[in-house]
Amino acid sequence: MQGLIIIIFMLSFASFYSCNARLLNAVSNTTIFNVMQYGAVGDGLTDDSQAFLKAWNAACGISGNIGTLEVPNGKTFLLNPLSFNGPCKSSEVNFKLEGNIVAPSSTEAWTGNVDKTKWIEVKNVTGLVMNGGGQIDGRGSIWWNICKSIIYLIFQALSFNGCNNLKLSKINHINSPKGHISINNCKQIRIRDLTITAPGDSPNTDGIDIGESNDIVIQNCTIATGDDCIAMIKGTSNININGITCGPGHGISVGSLGKNGDYATVENVYVNNCSFYGTTNGVRIKTWPEANGYIRNVTFNQIRFYNSKNPIIITQNYKDLQTEAVQGTGLEINGVTYTDMSGTSANSVAINLGCNSSKGCNNIIMDTVNITSTSPNNKVTAACTNVEGQETNVSPKVPCLREKSPTTLIGSHILGH
Repeated sequence: MQGLIIIIFMLSFASFYSCNARLLNAVSNTTIFNVMQYGAVGDGLTDDSQAFLKAWNAACGISGNIGTLEVPNGKTFLLNPLSFNGPCKSSEVNFKLEGNIVAPSSTEAWTGNVDKTKWIEVKNVTGLVMNGGGQIDGRGSIWWNICKSIIYLIFQALSFNGCNNLKLSKINHINSPKGHISINNCKQIRIRDLTITAPGDSPNTDGIDIGESNDIVIQNCTIATGDDCIAMIKGTSNININGITCGPGHGISVGSLGKNGDYATVENVYVNNCSFYGTTNGVRIKTWPEANGYIRNVTFNQIRFYNSKNPIIITQNYKDLQTEAVQGTGLEINGVTYTDMSGTSANSVAINLGCNSSKGCNNIIMDTVNITSTSPNNKVTAACTNVEGQETNVSPKVPCLREKSPTTLIGSHILGH
């Protein structure tokens, strides 16, 4: 018996030693570069941009270990426009944001800055992990009222360009002058547990914009802004969006696509288990009338609407007052599924499929969709143009869609997604 106890003790000690050895090894493989050690002040008034760049260059330049740029809690750091550039020597680099980052508080601070499209940019970095529970404040209110006519020239708060294997989580993003987060030319992106907020009337303050990127997962985020909660634009594919709470805002959008006759594609998009509260749109597809290209294989599943003005909408004549339309061959929309969707519409037209291009919308599937009016005394309708597809258990009924049995729909399309 004593021998058995000794053996058990030795095994337990070996397990304890192995566990702690792994822990010590993990700790020893991480080197911390605190921005305060590189001259940051953190009073919210002093420009700490150069201190951040020095800490980043140190974290990015270390080989053998994982470099971590640390932004401490309890401090507020003022940053002017800057770019964190790669590639880095390590296969992983961390940006641990525990404190707050703020943009300049006046438009005069941007005088002489040629590129007003980006505030904080990360370029060509592989294996970036950005988290920490801190906050990024774009102080956008100084721009919203005076720059609506030139909003396309105003900067986005946080941009990722040419970044692969990015993990972004647990950061609070507020009040960007334009879009809050931009993803371009990236692969293998995982975004979760973000809170993104701006006033509902703030112009063009998208939550997350994705372009020319693939293999993107966005989950469990709360987004309340003045524009799209999430927008997928030209060149996006293999996008999985799950568990998003959206509102106020313009909903989750595929597009806009094809401005000035541009050739644009979006495909393999899956939007699941999302809720929309008081949004201008719910799930939307929008293309310019002069667009070329295609949208293929898009699924919206388990969607709930609460007083949304346009719960389900396709617009192929999207345009603004600043642009004159040019002639295009028309953008193809093929293979869009709407299933398990319910809620209330603030407008009388709850489903509006405006497929105005010469190629129209084909293979549109609706299964188990039930949208009623926000007002108990009103009824909602559906409208459609140039649409081909089928529906089962849909209210209000869509006149362009053929009615099919649930067995046919589930076997041929939904389970095959």
